[in-house]
Amino acid sequence: MSNQSSSNDAVGTEFQLERTPLRRIQMTLHRYPWLSSLVVLLAVVIFFGAINERFLLPATISLMVQQTVIVGSLAIAQALIILTAGIDLSIGSIMIFGQMLMANLAVYVVASNVLPIAGQNPYIAMFLGVIAAGLAGAINGFLIVRFGLPPFIVTLGTWSVFMGLTLIFFRARTIQGPEMPEEMLFLGEGFAVGPFFVTYGLLLMFAMYFAVAWALRNTAWGKHVYAVGDDPLAAQLSGINANRVLFSVYLVAGLIMGITAIITIGRVGSASPNVDPMLNLQSITAVVIGGISLFGGRGAVVGALIGALIVVAVEMGLSLAGVDQAYRTASIGILVIVAVGVDQWIRKVKA
Repeated sequence: MSNQSSSNDAVGTEFQLERTPLRRIQMTLHRYPWLSSLVVLLAVVIFFGAINERFLLPATISLMVQQTVIVGSLAIAQALIILTAGIDLSIGSIMIFGQMLMANLAVYVVASNVLPIAGQNPYIAMFLGVIAAGLAGAINGFLIVRFGLPPFIVTLGTWSVFMGLTLIFFRARTIQGPEMPEEMLFLGEGFAVGPFFVTYGLLLMFAMYFAVAWALRNTAWGKHVYAVGDDPLAAQLSGINANRVLFSVYLVAGLIMGITAIITIGRVGSASPNVDPMLNLQSITAVVIGGISLFGGRGAVVGALIGALIVVAVEMGLSLAGVDQAYRTASIGILVIVAVGVDQWIRKVKA
């Protein structure tokens, strides 16, 4: 009788624990991981809007959205990889390699008689740049799948390799916009929507988010990505070829990096090996802040877009407040640490 009473007390205690407000918040964030990032974004906008009225001007908001396009596009690739419990530190260098390749093919190959058709047709040059980035992603996937190497180590190594190849082949020379065909700068153009300016590159980024989100939600491949990220052994036992899924994710991520290279050329107006040394950290920050678990298997790709907006909004707000660049850089690291801590807390919920 006493044992039964103790059991009932334990069940009652557990039930009460489930009903506490903090517990309900934890369970809600576990079910809708992107919700926390949306709350953070609203808080950031309200905070910086309160301390500096220029932050909420249409021109400022338009600029922030435009600055999101590069980090936001790379965050799609990073999100796919992190969903499989991996990480890619080579994202920035592969994107830069792809953009330098396509720009050099379009500008210099005619003079050197190397693949002159690419110089005569910039679309072919861009296509080859995207394919090269896809192959770079496939190399990462092959090394991870074939040799069982940790993604962190593999991509740390290939980050250095592709940056080195960029410097060796393209001699760290920036190709300015006037040197390049107009077709390569097209994604930097756009149109006005009221007080806001929308570029074609931004529309392409949104299209990629829609396509990837749809694939993850509605295709067998997408369900396999989540299954492999959550528990690769269980996925393998259920008949999923985990290695094939992992390889495909790194391949698709590489192609997205190549498309982002075209977007970057349009956004920046040039092709440079020194675009932004913080791209890797910013893409990881955007994904983690966006509610995608670093431990894989949980999160929605739309969260990465919200996370990218948060990263850009924080940097813009601190810049308008007159904060030094060094402190703005440190703030990104703080965001990563806080986001990982929140992710750990949310993971304690058993769905």
